[in-house]
Amino acid sequence: MYLLKTEQTFDSAHFLSDYQGKCRNLHGHQWRVIVEICGKTLSTDTQTRDMLVDFGDLKHDLKTETDFFDHALIIEKGSLKPTTLTALQEENFKIVELPFRPTAERMASYFYTKMKSHGYTLRRVTVYETPKNCAIYEE
Repeated sequence: MYLLKTEQTFDSAHFLSDYQGKCRNLHGHQWRVIVEICGKTLSTDTQTRDMLVDFGDLKHDLKTETDFFDHALIIEKGSLKPTTLTALQEENFKIVELPFRPTAERMASYFYTKMKSHGYTLRRVTVYETPKNCAIYEE
């Protein structure tokens, strides 16, 4: 089995609705997303011969997905009061609303699904919220 791994980072804030701990307040992270893909055979195409995939393509696709969140506020749809959301939007803040609570676990699953939609065979996706804390998603 061949394995390839690449990573990207992005800076953003998030809000965890209904959470009662220290992280109940709006706060930010430098998120680190690590994608691991796998395969049993290497390409026979002239350009990518003896490669699982072109690293350039893999890096580009992950960067496209992570750049979507860069310098944004990530929230669960419906988690902010309408007046709060409107006020933030009127200030032209970049807000990304997701259909789930933006925890590291759910973000790992999100990036797994996104990279799979690019045609990759995923082994796992790891998302770090801090340098020492991460969530891993595998199927």
